[in-house]
Amino acid sequence: MASIATTLGLRAASPPSSTISNHAPGYLIFHFVFAYGLLSSRTLKQYYGIDHNASPREDLDKYGDEAVKSGKITNEQLAMLRRNESAHANAVENYTLFVAAMSFATITGVEREYVNRAGLIYTMARVAYGAVYILIDHPVWSQIRGITWWTGNLSCLWLLWRAWSKLRGAS
Repeated sequence: MASIATTLGLRAASPPSSTISNHAPGYLIFHFVFAYGLLSSRTLKQYYGIDHNASPREDLDKYGDEAVKSGKITNEQLAMLRRNESAHANAVENYTLFVAAMSFATITGVEREYVNRAGLIYTMARVAYGAVYILIDHPVWSQIRGITWWTGNLSCLWLLWRAWSKLRGAS
């Protein structure tokens, strides 16, 4: 049975001559679905009954305060929905950096275990980022969001640096 590290592509399976597969396409698919689907604010807005498909980007501005006044949702829930919209927007914006890092690293021949490691770190950081952004409104604890944001971005910058090193002929 393969170890977790082998399954995640962080080390080769036995025998040592085995190759490590590049999991970049899987990470890219996951983060597309995560950014554009799972973090979409539409799901929570539908749950709370304030989703209007005619113009969903304006739901909270047009209908949020009225939903609070009518008792449909609380101020805290409205604030969470706004944070969800921000987390979604940030995930979509950040996806470009992730695609670039994974693509350049793969194309330039950065070691597959490095690509997989950076993808795993980015994934853990971005999932934590989304959860912290949406669920935590305490000013001190919300600082974790910045730590997870930088962790994810630094994994991408590290991959880009590795790709640049390959392009310059350095290992």
